[in-house]
Amino acid sequence: MKAWPILGVSIIEVILLLAHWFLFHTWIEFWDAPSAAVVTALRVALFLLGFSFIAAALLSFRFANPVVVVLYKFAAVWLGFLNYLFLAACLSWLVWYAWLDSRLSANPAAARPWIAIFPAAAALLAGIHGLLNARRVRVRQLAISLPGLPESWRGRRAVLISDLHLGNINGAGFSRRIVALAASLQPDIVFIPGDMFDGTMADLDRLAAPFKELAPPFGVYFSTGNHEEFAGEEHYREAATRAGIRVLNNEKVTVDGLHIAGVPNGDSHNPIRLRATLESLRLNPGEASILLNHMPSRLPIVERAGVSLQLSGHTHVGQLFPFNWFTRHVFGKFTYGLQRFGRLQVYTSSGAGTWGPPMRVGTNPEIVLIEFK
Repeated sequence: MKAWPILGVSIIEVILLLAHWFLFHTWIEFWDAPSAAVVTALRVALFLLGFSFIAAALLSFRFANPVVVVLYKFAAVWLGFLNYLFLAACLSWLVWYAWLDSRLSANPAAARPWIAIFPAAAALLAGIHGLLNARRVRVRQLAISLPGLPESWRGRRAVLISDLHLGNINGAGFSRRIVALAASLQPDIVFIPGDMFDGTMADLDRLAAPFKELAPPFGVYFSTGNHEEFAGEEHYREAATRAGIRVLNNEKVTVDGLHIAGVPNGDSHNPIRLRATLESLRLNPGEASILLNHMPSRLPIVERAGVSLQLSGHTHVGQLFPFNWFTRHVFGKFTYGLQRFGRLQVYTSSGAGTWGPPMRVGTNPEIVLIEFK
């Protein structure tokens, strides 16, 4: 590994270990005199859990077998619960100090277990809700009017499927379910703007195979996201192609008069490269065009290039509360939904899948049915 990835992984691991230490310290302080055996068992368990997700993630980049899949799923689920147990621990300490300051009880320590148990129970319920909610993929419908849209496209329907993250968590069964849901909407065309795959070692052909059954009249189009960059984009592109999906790699196709372009996530980061790529595609502002661009970013460049509609994903709208605050800070109003940037329209999907914890709290997974007006 290069120095920067090692540093990044190390920082994340330190943060996770500190979070587990804080959880351990809180539980020990708020429990009613736990025995030495319980303290030791809890210390060992949380220490091992502190390494579980990073270890599982690193293994999943090199190996694809049932043991790694089970380890990754367990570690990812625990990571989601850790998020809410950590918040519950913070709340417990705040309530405890407020209780002490109130001087309402002559023996405030008697309330310590109760102060901790309710936030912990709420944390467990939030995690369970997140697990169930992440499996309920919604269909969002919207109508979009594009200047210069060919008359033949008015009334036609497109399905947008972003951020499937096919891999250890979202396997072939999830892929089949999403394809069946998309097919039931009878789209004329399907768009996948990145993160179709999760980036881990996996049988890509098996994961993508259900898309062979998705045969809209005007095809399925895909551009790569950041997770396809983890192990090199080429074999992800090849797997998508073998599944009958047209991969757009800095190129444009014209489908019955509608221009459809796609840029890989890595190229869209570089403003000079993105500008040069879009200029080479010669998009005419007077003719309707759609750009598949994984992140809702570099919008001034995209607008100046004459793109009518950009379809994006990536944000997951934060996926888990409170991370939606961070995505709002980074992407602003373009975190989710249909927005305008000058003449450019941008739709950012919350995505169909999940990354890391297979949970959704405060956000919903979706595929999007677009009707052109």
